Amino acid sequence: MMAITDTPLPKANPQGLNALASSLLARERGRVAELGIAIESNALGESWDLGVHERGGLEAGILLGEICLSGLGKVQVLPNLEDVIPFPLVSVSSDQPLRACLLSQYAGWQIQAGSFFAMGSGPMRAAYGGEKIFKELAAGRTDNHREVIGVLEAGQLPGPEVMEWIRAKLGRDAKIILLSASTKSLAGGVQVVARSLETALHKMHEIHFPLDAILAGTGVAPLPPPAKGTLDAIGRTNDAILYAGRVVLYVKTSDELIAELGPKIPSNASSMHGQPFGDILKAAGGDFYKVDPLLFAPAEVILCNLTSGRSFRFGKRTPGIFLKSCGGPI
Repeated sequence: MMAITDTPLPKANPQGLNALASSLLARERGRVAELGIAIESNALGESWDLGVHERGGLEAGILLGEICLSGLGKVQVLPNLEDVIPFPLVSVSSDQPLRACLLSQYAGWQIQAGSFFAMGSGPMRAAYGGEKIFKELAAGRTDNHREVIGVLEAGQLPGPEVMEWIRAKLGRDAKIILLSASTKSLAGGVQVVARSLETALHKMHEIHFPLDAILAGTGVAPLPPPAKGTLDAIGRTNDAILYAGRVVLYVKTSDELIAELGPKIPSNASSMHGQPFGDILKAAGGDFYKVDPLLFAPAEVILCNLTSGRSFRFGKRTPGIFLKSCGGPI
């Protein structure tokens, strides 16, 4: 059994994330037809279509989710045995949640080249290293792998101009590999709902919970049926986490700190909690930055303290709100 020492964890190291993702992609290249995806190559890199024009699917969504995590986490689509929510579950787990979620999966890099805009996820963020979170958690270190791999949640495929924009931000030549899927695709839905663990960690970072105390974590949330429109799809996938998601984290800290900060972690810490996310976003004019950032978290968070052996539960799942955004109970 692996011993857990009292030595604090070091600053997270982003190096190696793109190499890990590159190895994962190399194993999947032979499954392109099986996954229902397509790859286009140009002089700057590759564009993978997992759910923009191509059909994609559940397996393509799992690949997207695990690339977002740089291969440092496991994504699964599992049957749901609860009668209240009839849809399957997207499960995510990681023994390196800081690197996998905050330095890779978190959609923290705004990619804007001409008329193209998307939020960038995945290990390409570690190659850039320009976000505030990298200065805070990775001491400004960057990943210099020859292949730079990112995930885009977008309704159009990035062209060479997007890859050129990314290379300019990196300040070096690199092969740019971008994986894209729209939110309303099946694959896109899987990769968004696979962010339950990431939303908990990001919230904990915002409320100044000591991240070096987090040793491992798992998350689960229901996979909604794909919506016809993009805004409805964004609403459904977010509601899956905000109102029906559950995250379990294994930490090593004091019970007193957990009791103090724990209630601030789940989504019900926000005054906007209680409304379907699609309605909230429409009221904000489609601007995510007008939405209370405290809302973006799982409905329920369980902290298992390895120091004391006690576990704590915060928040509460309200699946009725999630089902409402999916069109109501079925």
